[in-house]
Amino acid sequence: MTMRVALTLLAGCTALALAAPATASARPAPARDTLPARDGWASADGGTTGGGGAGAARTHSVTTWEEFTAALSAGGDGPRVIEVEGVLDATGPGGCAAFEAEGYDFAEYLAAYDPAVWGRDRPVSGEQEELRAASAARQAAAVTAHIPSNTTVVGVGRHAGIVGGSLRIKGADNVVVRNLTLESPLDCFPQWDPTDGERGAWNSEYDSAVVHGSTHVWLDHNTFTDGDHPDSSLPSYYGELYQRHDGELDIVRGADLVTVSWNVFADHDKTLMIGNSDGAGDTDRDKLRVTLHHNLFRDVVERAPRVRFGKVDAYNNHYVVPREGYQYSFGVGAESRLVAEANAVTLPAGVGAGRVLKKWKDAPVTAGHNHVNGRRVDLVAAHNAEFPQDALRSGAGWRPHLRTHVDHPRAVPRLVGHRAGAGRLR
Repeated sequence: MTMRVALTLLAGCTALALAAPATASARPAPARDTLPARDGWASADGGTTGGGGAGAARTHSVTTWEEFTAALSAGGDGPRVIEVEGVLDATGPGGCAAFEAEGYDFAEYLAAYDPAVWGRDRPVSGEQEELRAASAARQAAAVTAHIPSNTTVVGVGRHAGIVGGSLRIKGADNVVVRNLTLESPLDCFPQWDPTDGERGAWNSEYDSAVVHGSTHVWLDHNTFTDGDHPDSSLPSYYGELYQRHDGELDIVRGADLVTVSWNVFADHDKTLMIGNSDGAGDTDRDKLRVTLHHNLFRDVVERAPRVRFGKVDAYNNHYVVPREGYQYSFGVGAESRLVAEANAVTLPAGVGAGRVLKKWKDAPVTAGHNHVNGRRVDLVAAHNAEFPQDALRSGAGWRPHLRTHVDHPRAVPRLVGHRAGAGRLR
């Protein structure tokens, strides 16, 4: 399946849309749009404008990954707009082979670290692991794009996107990313860790986007997808899935004041993490304030989101739960203060509403006026009835005040199905 076809399928998601979406009229990309007032946490403390004030000299139209990274690195922190036309391929024509360090051989790697030879009680080391790490460093340098402060990155039209690239918003302020289909990067060189769990695991790098220690970030009308390479297409080695994906979006390490709106997160396992360590309180406590609204989470296994520390407001999202492999949607973690209200959840037969929430650590959660399969359900009560040994406490201890409009949860599936994702800006 080509990326263009994948985009079309996502845009026409028949499981959600009750009527065919209107055809978008051709118009220039909204490169100067800024986050509306009171639209989530990113509107606080001065708001988020990205590169909205950029002049013609700092507005770049790019059609290749090389042009994109050059535009990001050009000229200081003044406002800039980067308009993405078409699909940018970060990996390049050489594929994974272009990043291989001399002497690296995957067959030799598999032979060297086979648990029957290496065991499962110590991390891998030695020549092939060193060459794998060197190869991974080459890939990281090639596929990571660093987004600076005061920048808007926006797709032009209905079919703009990035394949194989990882957008890293680190130590920046005032960033907007809109209207892009971001196909999850494939890690060419996952690391085998024999000590991860009872049987070991393959661990990979590269999220589609990472917000790391940055403030005032608005991610809007994007589609996050595994595209041509879902987990179901990946092989297994040593009896474990050869996992080549990391997350779709991570918000971590003191990031703050983030709004994530009208996006599609599709067909992924560990999808959206807010706070990446229980031990990161020094950087994350009183930060990680994130709003998630009007997003579609379709066939997502877990982390939609998983939260540590942050005051997270999740409202008017639609969760279409997969028939197989589902773990949970909202993860309640260390010192989190999650408010999950007026969301719609579509569950398949055999999956109880108690599984929508998961307790990782004791922390209070507000979960009111959510609808499951069209009916109002108290998600905390449902969880506690199904998992009494891991009972959750109600009442996050704060009330969100940065919301422009809250739709009735019965209207959310249709509304989000018609308007969320790349190619649907109005």
